[in-house]
Amino acid sequence: MTTTALRPRRSTPAIAMLLAALAMLGPFSVDTYLPAFPDIEASLRASPLQVQQTLTAYMFAFGFMTLWHGALSDAFGRRNVILGSLFVFALASLGCAASHRIEYLWVFRALQGVSAGAGMVIGRAVIRDMYSGAAAARLLSLVTMIFSIAPAIAPVLGGWIVKLSDWRTIFLFLFVFAVLLLWQSSRRLPETLPRKDRTAFSPKGLARGYWRVFSSLLFQLKAGALAFNFAGLFLYIAAAPVFVTRHLGLGPEQFAWQFVPMVTGIFFGALASNRLAGRTSVWRHVAVGFGVMAGGAAANFLYHLAFAPALPWSVLPLMFYTFGMMVIAPVVTLLVLDLFADMRGLVASCQAFTQTMLAALVAGAIAPLLSHSVVWLAAGQLACALIGLLLWVAGCSYHASQLRRKASAWESVTVGMTRNQNGG
Repeated sequence: MTTTALRPRRSTPAIAMLLAALAMLGPFSVDTYLPAFPDIEASLRASPLQVQQTLTAYMFAFGFMTLWHGALSDAFGRRNVILGSLFVFALASLGCAASHRIEYLWVFRALQGVSAGAGMVIGRAVIRDMYSGAAAARLLSLVTMIFSIAPAIAPVLGGWIVKLSDWRTIFLFLFVFAVLLLWQSSRRLPETLPRKDRTAFSPKGLARGYWRVFSSLLFQLKAGALAFNFAGLFLYIAAAPVFVTRHLGLGPEQFAWQFVPMVTGIFFGALASNRLAGRTSVWRHVAVGFGVMAGGAAANFLYHLAFAPALPWSVLPLMFYTFGMMVIAPVVTLLVLDLFADMRGLVASCQAFTQTMLAALVAGAIAPLLSHSVVWLAAGQLACALIGLLLWVAGCSYHASQLRRKASAWESVTVGMTRNQNGG
């Protein structure tokens, strides 16, 4: 495939590494401090629900700001917005480390959420600026493969930090990571949106753009499928402090038992998606992913209906769920971006907003409601997979009906023109 407006003079592996590192900021912000929940409760004299709400505050702020990252990058350039967000995140991480009351931690976690998503959201637009078609899908899959290391490393690293030091050191680590990213991005991140292609930052124009995207039924169906697929994974991420310590009986340094299978599935699912891109139809590609994902969720539910939680059987189905999810994600993400090719940054924001706000709802309400039972957790994940599948099928049906209507309208116009010519 040929490139679009601009191909920066950087190798594909180098760009993939940098974009993956930027996307890692989100998982590190969530997963690294999960093992520290009990320590935060004790240190700040907070209830488990109050500590859980630090995650909710982060997710809602993350979701809200994803609406703006892409639009800001369309107006001011991809690179500028990423660099500014990294600076804000570094300051917020220092604030989290210095917090001596749970309310302050809520505030600085929200500030982290405001800034953490820029690399993930804008990175998708950067990829689409550079490549199209199967080449874009392959690069997005490559970024995902590299990025998938983060959810595996983060909780294990957090557990060891808590064991050797305390929870504040986790946020100091995030500060150092953000500063390194800021340094590398300032040196290596290219600007892929030339000034001549940027759109003026206009509140009225943005409102029209958001209305255009969110009022599109096709966007809602396809982005909704991605959001519910991810919600099934995030249900287990949000419930990890309970699932790992209470249901599996493990310590804070043993979160790898849950996260390594999930990340293994993400890595190999992204690899499979990379290999399938351009070699089979989109519909068959996505069908494979849903088959594996829904099968993993169903196996998880049936196992826990019959047996008590046990290793490795309680975590192996999570690997199949994330494998299928990642086979689906790159190709459907690109389909969503191409629904509005004239404002891909804004569309990337809207898609990330949809996904993140559903994840925030899962973290704040659904996970606390279901985490008391492994059966209910498994049922929640299966429900997410089935809803995602239904939305995808509905989106395909709606798209096909749109194409039929357009073909019928064009046929009517052609017949009318022919009759007029014959009559003349």
